Amino acid sequence: MKQLIECVPNFSEGRDPSIIKQITDAIEAVEGVKLLDVDPGAATNRTVVTFVGEPEAVVEAAFQAIRKACEVIDMSKHTGEHPRMGATDVCPLIPIANITMEETADWARRLGERVGRELDLPIYLYEAAASRPERQNLAVIRAGEYEGLPEKLANPDWKPDFGPAKFNAKSGATVIGARDFLIAYNVNLNTTSVRRANSVAFDVRENGRVLNDPATGKPMKDASGEPLRQAGTLKGVKAIGWYIEEYGIAQVSMNITDIRATPLHLAFEECRQSADRRGMRVTGSELVGLVPLGVMLEAGRYFLKKQQRSVGVSEAELLKIAVKSMGLDELASFDPQQKIIEYNLEKGNPENAKKLIKKD
Repeated sequence: MKQLIECVPNFSEGRDPSIIKQITDAIEAVEGVKLLDVDPGAATNRTVVTFVGEPEAVVEAAFQAIRKACEVIDMSKHTGEHPRMGATDVCPLIPIANITMEETADWARRLGERVGRELDLPIYLYEAAASRPERQNLAVIRAGEYEGLPEKLANPDWKPDFGPAKFNAKSGATVIGARDFLIAYNVNLNTTSVRRANSVAFDVRENGRVLNDPATGKPMKDASGEPLRQAGTLKGVKAIGWYIEEYGIAQVSMNITDIRATPLHLAFEECRQSADRRGMRVTGSELVGLVPLGVMLEAGRYFLKKQQRSVGVSEAELLKIAVKSMGLDELASFDPQQKIIEYNLEKGNPENAKKLIKKD
């Protein structure tokens, strides 16, 4: 059976459609790759692209996309709400069918080596492809962002895994790795306050918040000098608050890295409860990129049970209740054929596509 992997590169351009198209054209020019989704954001100035195929084709398409991004994106002029460090900020490979995580990580290392060698770009490996434990977490690698790269690259502890340890002002640095499926999910609040959105983010994210001394207001530390933290309520969730000018609202922006521990509907509900306690209201939410069908069906069943209704309804009805309950269509229409990975893989024949997706 053929192996399938997914690639979800994040490019630091979300405002110029012509630049985005040049990158996606480079991807689609590679035979054997299917482009599933292109999700630009003006406020974040970032585009998340999703494509799938057999490993060799996907890695070739990823390389061509990274090369094109180096040509058409100038990081020295980049501004945006999302943390970033390069023209291609991060490029994860995700095992989909008939391939192990370690095999996928090996493909990520091959990609990283080629990008570093041929494009003269600093490359860091993360998650399952990480060269050392302290580099597994993307947020740790990206700390300091693009502006902090000159200092980071001068530090021997942060020598890139591939490519030169020198600052590339135009293209920055790129993080490449292999990881499990991740859901990028934003919850909309009826406020414009980033501080209030962050308060919800700190309530729910696994890493929680730093505890401050009530008397001094300064961070409290443990015996080893590390800040004391109060854990958040959701396992496998990273979150920040931000303001999105194009929508005129603040959001809690989450990466759900463990969809077994934290299903989509639970992330929504925890944000709703936190916002309620703080005098705010969740008005809706949005998915960035694609989502597995099972996640949406599970959400539909949850909300039907909450209404004390039967869950013995059609797949279409479960999807409808999930979309309406979480307000996934508040900011833009939600088309299951586009946003659900199984449907997108084989539009018009979702039953066959389900067989291609690794079930959890």
